[in-house]
Amino acid sequence: MSKNVVIYSSNSCGYCAMAKDYFNEKGVAYTEKNVSTDIEARKDLMSKGFMGVPVIYVEDEVIQGFDKARLDELLGL
Repeated sequence: MSKNVVIYSSNSCGYCAMAKDYFNEKGVAYTEKNVSTDIEARKDLMSKGFMGVPVIYVEDEVIQGFDKARLDELLGL
């Protein structure tokens, strides 16, 4: 079963790039919301109380930062 994965990222975020590379390597489909280019994504993220990226949602679970072990657990990898 594929899970709904959303990553809030920015153009200058190294951990965001690492997370996206990880998703691509594992074949995980994801939706990217780039706060550098999408003002609505930035407002949305800030309204949830976050000021930094990456913030990754796997279904209803949220991960702040790039935590590969937690992503493996939530994605069943």
